[in-house]
Amino acid sequence: MRFVLIAALALFSVTGCTRFAMNHHLNNAYSAYDRGNCEQVMLELSKVERDSRARPYVWPEVSMMRGQCLERQKMFIDAAQTYQFIIASYPQSEYAYRARARLETLASLGHYPMRSSATVRPTQF
Repeated sequence: MRFVLIAALALFSVTGCTRFAMNHHLNNAYSAYDRGNCEQVMLELSKVERDSRARPYVWPEVSMMRGQCLERQKMFIDAAQTYQFIIASYPQSEYAYRARARLETLASLGHYPMRSSATVRPTQF
């Protein structure tokens, strides 16, 4: 009987604790975001990423929250790049839809050009 209990606890610790830890860190990140503490959000998201290596379904959510914190810190170009990453990597996810909306919002506020007006010209030597 003891062996079964020890085996069950070991199995739970290998499979279940990682999910619970990941969820705990994700909840902490949302709480920190609500408080406006983006440094804590980034720390918690890093912990989520370490715990979620075998759970890719959480990656677009983590990237979305990272983009929102970058916006809050007025790092608009970095946020836009994060949103473009979400759209390119997870095109069918809810977060790709939300990322497109954030890009449009950034563009309408003048923080991010949707179309680049700069042209690249080759240099003459």
